[in-house]
Amino acid sequence: MSRALIIGEALIDIVDRGQDRASGRAGDDRAEYVGGSPLNVAVGLSRLGRGVDFLTHIAEDDYGRRIVGYVERSGVQLVSGSMTAGRTPTATATLDASGSAHYEFDIDWQLAGTPEVATPLLVHTGSIATVLEPGCRATAALLDAYRMSATISFDPNVRPAVIQDDDIARGRIDRLVERADIVKASDDDLRWVDPRHSPEQTARAWLEVGPSIVAVTAGEGGAFAVCRAGSVSVPAQNVRVVDTVGAGDAFMTGMLDALWSFGLLGADRRHDLARISTETLEQVLSTAVRASALTVARAGADLPDRATLDESAAQA
Repeated sequence: MSRALIIGEALIDIVDRGQDRASGRAGDDRAEYVGGSPLNVAVGLSRLGRGVDFLTHIAEDDYGRRIVGYVERSGVQLVSGSMTAGRTPTATATLDASGSAHYEFDIDWQLAGTPEVATPLLVHTGSIATVLEPGCRATAALLDAYRMSATISFDPNVRPAVIQDDDIARGRIDRLVERADIVKASDDDLRWVDPRHSPEQTARAWLEVGPSIVAVTAGEGGAFAVCRAGSVSVPAQNVRVVDTVGAGDAFMTGMLDALWSFGLLGADRRHDLARISTETLEQVLSTAVRASALTVARAGADLPDRATLDESAAQA
């Protein structure tokens, strides 16, 4: 068991950097990137030298073939049966003055059957794949099936634009948190999940129901995480932000890669992961923040490779 299985949406991000949000007029600076939160994590881990299988739902159209080429060039193995959709999903991202993205989605999410892959060490999912019918039910079932052998990681990466019933979505997120060993969320995610409590309070409540680690990103405020041994926080790195597309996915990737390097992934290491020290967790968060900083300094979700991440660490 030396591979990760990533389950979730792949799509084309249509990024408009010049739209006037007041008038709605499109600007001149418009670009298309391969994206999707789970896809970004799959590609990010592969660029760091990890073996990755990716289960998604795209079409055999121009966008779909573009996605296939992208993931294969990144070293990711697309799971058989991933190209059965009627159309490949898209997400139109409009950037505000700070580089933050606001999304509109056109997506159909379905899964069927069990992936034909080797038993994974890690199974990761999140975002639209965990809340959008009908595929979200199959995603949850796969997590249950793989939990006997793999570490489960989850990033809710809340997208209100695709959620039809907030309460149902919150219930699904809660159930996945209970199944997961590692949870990462943004402070905005946690405010949406539970507006009555602070992100810190929600993270601690989540820790009590199952995960060994709950990590929270806060943009310029850096990140913090809680575990059984206590809590740690790491400041954001000072970089020139081009845009924030893929920032959270890069953080998730850096965190998983660091835990992988510490030998804390796999069901047989669940007990050790639950006993992670705050010193080790701080190192994990530092790697995650570094990966995120490298990503926001470049256009689109362009996650770093191993050489780039290691060079950045050496210069720190």
